[in-house]
Amino acid sequence: MNKKVVVLGGGTGLSTLLKGLKDFPVDISAIVSVCDDGKSTGRLREEFNQVAVGDIRRVLVALSETEHTFDSILNYRFQTTSDLNGHTVGNLLLTAAASVKGNMSKGIKSLSKVLNLKGKVIPLSEDNEITLMALMDDGSVVEGEHNITLAHKKIKKIYYKKEPVVSLDAIKAIKDADLIVLSMGSIYTSIIPNLICEKIREAIDMSKADVMYICNIVTQPGETDDMTASDHIKLLNSYLGEKKIKVGIFNKEAMDKDLLRKYETEEQKDAVILDKENLSDIEVIEDDLIESKEGVFRHDTTRLGFHIFAYLLNRKAR
Repeated sequence: MNKKVVVLGGGTGLSTLLKGLKDFPVDISAIVSVCDDGKSTGRLREEFNQVAVGDIRRVLVALSETEHTFDSILNYRFQTTSDLNGHTVGNLLLTAAASVKGNMSKGIKSLSKVLNLKGKVIPLSEDNEITLMALMDDGSVVEGEHNITLAHKKIKKIYYKKEPVVSLDAIKAIKDADLIVLSMGSIYTSIIPNLICEKIREAIDMSKADVMYICNIVTQPGETDDMTASDHIKLLNSYLGEKKIKVGIFNKEAMDKDLLRKYETEEQKDAVILDKENLSDIEVIEDDLIESKEGVFRHDTTRLGFHIFAYLLNRKAR
């Protein structure tokens, strides 16, 4: 029987990780943050009173066994003068499926059969009232994930305007897991939105699974400026319950200097320094994990998938 891996996250980080992990013999449950409120997703939330679909769409594409066939279609964004302008095909398809089936979870299950998914996709909540809030270092409060990202201020604390009702499927998946993975991605707006739910923290504490973190390659302005690898771990542990991160996967590969300089000057992003001397309390897995594609740093998804699978095998052996 395949080991059960639960991955928590959102944004492109989660979908990138899943593209590689699905090639290994594990049972995947992807729990997706649903508090995005920008662009097409924000418009659909307001019009149809539903949770955010953008990150769910990306995860569906990533886990599809027919990924290369549907990728360009589901991610196609209309450019027109009508109300369709800015919407993606996948977002509209998810909205339709949720409307027909009664809620987003049932809509996802119906589309999963069509897309031949290698795993389960679970929205964190069905509650469209879910609103992410941020207390900034300067004392200001910003409402909404989109506005938090645009603020470019140092974040002191993330919380919900109102505690959302967490999916029972998400709670069960975590309790039954053999490994819980916190995906790379925007820590404050993709990863922590899962962890600030009391029911999620309780489920993690009750699970027999270890908690693993896939560390980001570069920092993010306003979220993780000047933060080392150990700083990422400390931040996430501060939002977890009794169970803390036991193992981390980190990049050790030297980064292309010209491309890194572009990141530093144009996006104010720096390489995340692997300070192993401050990580003695967790198991450190390090490898050359960078792929440079079209002028962008990306994780090598196949290597990430291999290390996750290998950890599960070694844990079983131990």
